[in-house]
Amino acid sequence: MQHLKLALIQTDIVWQNAAQNRALYTKKINKVQDQVDIFILPEMFSTGFSMHPEGIAETMQGETLSWMKKLALEKNAAICGSIIISEENKYYNRFLFVKPSGEVEIYDKRHLFSLAGEEKVYAQGNEKLLIVYKDWKICPLVCYDLRFPVWSRNVEDFDVLVYVANWPKIRVVAWDSLLKARAIENLCYVVGVNRVGVDANNYEYSGHSATYNCLGEKLTHSTPNHEGIEIVELQKEHIAKTRNKLNFLNDKDLFEVKN
Repeated sequence: MQHLKLALIQTDIVWQNAAQNRALYTKKINKVQDQVDIFILPEMFSTGFSMHPEGIAETMQGETLSWMKKLALEKNAAICGSIIISEENKYYNRFLFVKPSGEVEIYDKRHLFSLAGEEKVYAQGNEKLLIVYKDWKICPLVCYDLRFPVWSRNVEDFDVLVYVANWPKIRVVAWDSLLKARAIENLCYVVGVNRVGVDANNYEYSGHSATYNCLGEKLTHSTPNHEGIEIVELQKEHIAKTRNKLNFLNDKDLFEVKN
């Protein structure tokens, strides 16, 4: 498949209320007229960025994942984002990629946000994920992972990096700059989906969800501080032409990430 159409869902999040958030997302997604391939939701889209998972964490048999499967089937599209998962007496900030077939692929956030004490509450993930969907290779990462270029490095020959986030307004310049940098250095599309609104801890989020091509050119322009859905179509031809012409990935350093 030479084209991949994405829907970036930039939205406010009702604090720690998964049922209400699912209902709101359903309404938003049902308004999308285009036939898209992937709907992308923010980090911890069902609860907000909470450091109190007790009572709000779900299992892999929980209602939010069931909702994602049902919606993916109805829309004949993948749906993804991260939620709080409880598993084997641990909590994870887990990215879920749900295909229309019902198949689920998971990535547990590696870089836990120490400024908020995330590492004291959630277990660290140690495995990178490469999703193959409609002949596209997609690498999903979560929020704070964006600050660490070694973990984001394109050693798997992926086509798209997807970051889902709750990235606060006060540091949004870093968000903008790093998304662009990851696209340029990895010669891939980079998609970042961030929330808007104010959470229960009084942190403000301004969105700035965006898509960049392999040259760091911005393809989407979300309205800061406002909810919205942006549709963007990625093209395989752009990746091939850029990499064939520049070949920068051939000169990349070899390294090993230790857990």
